[in-house]
Amino acid sequence: MDNSLKLTALQPELLVNILKGAGSRLISAELLVADFAAGAPRNEDGTINLVEFGAWVVKGDEANATQSE
Repeated sequence: MDNSLKLTALQPELLVNILKGAGSRLISAELLVADFAAGAPRNEDGTINLVEFGAWVVKGDEANATQSE
């Protein structure tokens, strides 16, 4: 069985677990669903590219900071 981790095609549950393991106190399955509703990128098969998702999160933070200034 192949147990390799493919950062360009993570299952949503695995992404939540990875981010929690990295120290995120905010991430949850519900927050991830809300992110997708807000336009977070997903692969056609429903998996998540960690690099694209991270860029989307950072871009969102920058857009929010610009709007509040």
